Amino acid sequence: MKSIIIPVILTLILSACGSSRKKTIRQGRPHVTVEAGTKENAVEPAVLNHPISGDASDEMADQIIHTALTYTGVRYKFGGTSRQGLDCSGLLYLAFGEHDFQLPRISYQMAEEGKSIHVNRVEKGDLLFFKTTKKAKKINHVGLVVAVEGDEIRFIHSTSSRGVIVSSLREGYWNYAFVKATRVF
Repeated sequence: MKSIIIPVILTLILSACGSSRKKTIRQGRPHVTVEAGTKENAVEPAVLNHPISGDASDEMADQIIHTALTYTGVRYKFGGTSRQGLDCSGLLYLAFGEHDFQLPRISYQMAEEGKSIHVNRVEKGDLLFFKTTKKAKKINHVGLVVAVEGDEIRFIHSTSSRGVIVSSLREGYWNYAFVKATRVF
């Protein structure tokens, strides 16, 4: 019995969205330089898959962020898409879906949606993508930007160790795992 349980547990841990590591603060110079984005730097909505303009885009971002934040504290569950448990892409799939905005269900497929943007142009409502293991060949984690305050980007996501939480891109672990940012509306 033990010989079956241990490989199953190891498989779940290794394939989990996010990481069980505690947050670390990097000493010295950060890997990613972050500055607040502005509307002047924004991508033109007409070139995106889901065009929404100006104030409507801000309102949509606020609504989606509010919905995502209602899931704060929900435990992690691989493949989960309910209040009983969520993984990172399940959280965003639900939050966007509740506002009739369809995203793919899997994080690496979400990364193909919208327009890639430089991290210094990130605004609330943008998506951040990560590779959380050295051996990851493709993106395996996603978060939703909830606030950009000076040089700090805060995002909501679901981690295998703490469930749905808000983290900072300045945290060493997330800073180094960061791959790209996209704007989907």
